Amino acid sequence: MTGFKHLVVVKFKEDVAVEEILKGMEKLVSEVESVKSFEWGQDTEGLDMLRQGYTHAFMMTFEKKEDYTAFVSHPSHVEFSATFSTAIDKIVVLDFPCVLAKAPA
Repeated sequence: MTGFKHLVVVKFKEDVAVEEILKGMEKLVSEVESVKSFEWGQDTEGLDMLRQGYTHAFMMTFEKKEDYTAFVSHPSHVEFSATFSTAIDKIVVLDFPCVLAKAPA
C-alpha cells in the first residue's frame, strides 16, 4: 500500500467561476499539512458519452487513512466544503487505500 487517496470528480454548475474554486482548493491543501500531495485536471480527451458531463478531477494523497480523517474535520476543509458544494452540479467521491501496481520510472 502507498497511502490513502481521496478522489473527487465533478461537473461544475454553468455560472461558476472555476478558477476561483481552483484557487480555493490550492489554498486549502497548502493549509492542511496532512495532505501529502494534490493533483487536479480538466478533461480534454474523454468522449461525451463516457464523460457523463463530468469535467474536473481532484486527487489528494495522504500517508494513512487517519490523516484523511483529520483532513475531513479540519476547519479549513469544513469551510471550503460549503463553498465547493454550492458550485457543483454532479459529483463522485472515492476514498481508498492505494495499491501501487507499477512504480514511477
